[in-house]
Amino acid sequence: MPVTEAGDDGKHLLTGATGFLGSHIMAGLLSKGRGVVIAGRAAGSESLQERIRKLLNWFGMEHLEGLLEFHETDFLKIRLGLGKDEYESLCGRGLSIIHCASDTSFAEKNRTRVMRSNVENLNEVLNFACASRTRCFHLISSAYAAGIDRLECPEVPVNSKHFNNVYEESKAQAEDIVSAKCRKEQIPHTIIRPSIVYGDSLTGRSLRFNALYFPVRSMQQIRDIYFDEIKNNHGIKSAECGIHIKDDGALHLPMRIFIPKQGKINLIPVNYFTKIILSILETPVNEAIYHITSNHPQSMARLASYTERFLKISGIEVVVGTAAAAEMRNPPEELFDHFIKAYRPYISDQRIFKRENTDRATGGVLPPDFSYEIFERCMAFAVSADWGKKLFQ
Repeated sequence: MPVTEAGDDGKHLLTGATGFLGSHIMAGLLSKGRGVVIAGRAAGSESLQERIRKLLNWFGMEHLEGLLEFHETDFLKIRLGLGKDEYESLCGRGLSIIHCASDTSFAEKNRTRVMRSNVENLNEVLNFACASRTRCFHLISSAYAAGIDRLECPEVPVNSKHFNNVYEESKAQAEDIVSAKCRKEQIPHTIIRPSIVYGDSLTGRSLRFNALYFPVRSMQQIRDIYFDEIKNNHGIKSAECGIHIKDDGALHLPMRIFIPKQGKINLIPVNYFTKIILSILETPVNEAIYHITSNHPQSMARLASYTERFLKISGIEVVVGTAAAAEMRNPPEELFDHFIKAYRPYISDQRIFKRENTDRATGGVLPPDFSYEIFERCMAFAVSADWGKKLFQ
């Protein structure tokens, strides 16, 4: 059943606005002239408003700050850490809620932190949703919350007990909690599941440089290590691995990328993500689950060839199969394996994400094919930003 997104001039309360996806949702709403209520936290001596102001400057939207209001919150505290009057005032405004705040770490050593952020934090946010009788509660989840028990993943509740990492597991638990609570309290809700989101396909700009970017950055670091060794140490270690500088100045880097099975990487650009989110928010359907994914995921071989071309290297080979896991690695292969360990499940993923609800909500608009031109645009921006170190300079 469609949900009416009215209330308080159509404003949304947004969590996670200082993150990658949340900041783009904020910018997308502002571009439509929609006011946004930001619920978040300070970071050290920097207030929530100061953190958001930096992002507005990056988006070129500083002139729209007047459409925002700020509430410094703590999702683990009663009433979100707000005073009684401030909390009750927010409750009376009929705000729709977009819960995007999340910890995206995959590492098992961070399990406690990830579960606290992605699962425990939900309790008070949902209490606010019930107390305010929110028009609609939108949970930003992940396509990978589907788990690994099935290859075909429809837009239905999670039915999996096995996951690649704690992040996927936490998102599946969050979906269960949101659905159960909202049904019980008769709160309209949606679950929105993006796949791997990279920068803007038109401009190359991005606020984060993990996921797609991390293997490329890792390869750049390995390239630079051997360039330096050849130039400053006579290339003795490089020669042992067959590494040398070619006549055209490019580095020949014989290196195998080992993946357990032939799979694909499901990539969408952040400008597409934002466009689809805005469409869903216009006419959400109660209890609908939306996959914001690509119907044409990319192979690791294709991304490896893009990386060779961009970094001006040669010799990369993608090796598929479980038997390859036992093969001896040369030093650059060992280094690359170490760098990309957390991302390994996603560079040989075989899951297929159905998207009937998303196509219905958006008229079937699909993301652009991930061409070399888009790849180059995004990586050139990443390099110019020194992989985030110069992002706000």
